[in-house]
Amino acid sequence: MYRSEPAPLPEPLPFPIADSHTHFDLVDVFGSEEELPTPAPDAPEVLARLAEAEAAGVARVVQVGTDVASSGWAAALADADARVLAAAALHPNEAPRLADLDAALSAIDELAALPRVAALGETGLDYFRTDEAGRAAQQRSFRAHIEIAKRRGKTLVIHDRDAHEDVLSILDAEGAPDRVVLHCFSGDFAFAKECARRGFYMSFAGNVTFKNAQNLRDAASVAPAELVLVETDAPFMAPIPVRGYRNHPALVNYTARFLAEYLERDLEAWCERLWRNTEAAFGDW
Repeated sequence: MYRSEPAPLPEPLPFPIADSHTHFDLVDVFGSEEELPTPAPDAPEVLARLAEAEAAGVARVVQVGTDVASSGWAAALADADARVLAAAALHPNEAPRLADLDAALSAIDELAALPRVAALGETGLDYFRTDEAGRAAQQRSFRAHIEIAKRRGKTLVIHDRDAHEDVLSILDAEGAPDRVVLHCFSGDFAFAKECARRGFYMSFAGNVTFKNAQNLRDAASVAPAELVLVETDAPFMAPIPVRGYRNHPALVNYTARFLAEYLERDLEAWCERLWRNTEAAFGDW
């Protein structure tokens, strides 16, 4: 349950950064616990959150789809606002639920052709919420997204939960796209080294600030600086000191600050590094 009041906003960063993974279409981010219709891409609450992010020094965002409808919404938001790039995909937990996976993949392929859709994501594997019976569909969907990303020349954004070995083995077998992002990085020191060896970007969310997440901080310490991104995965996992609030892109400011301090980096130089990394991963907004 989120706290009812809005989170306190951070001081602006000395150099702008980007939120590499957010979900503006999830209405909880706008302060409601009710089932509400998905807001229009130019709805006042969407524009307000983008303005708050800019004021905090978070100048760009990647809006990420999890099914055909939300991927279409992401593409519409990116078309409507120059601060946004879109990612389109079927979430791994979505794949086993679909009556016609091939039709959904075809729709994602069409969205991937759009110029403001910069990435295929979030795809991947989730062995925490999908049991053994659903894993074949997840893996088939993941392989299809890899193929689309390579054919369309797009970045691949991966959701990986309790599936590190299979994620890497499938990428190795299929041949990874030129740009791969491990979203909400959930691995340890050893997994981070394997990702770094392959040149994969590692995007750290608010949970890297949690007291029980030393494994993520160990991973961040070994990740090459040029392969690190930051994200909210809003409305989930707001970072300390705003844990328990609804997350939104302005609050990735706190995660960037935390990593700069933990890794003993100059904040301005660190933010500039994050900005360059995000443009390298997704392209110029």
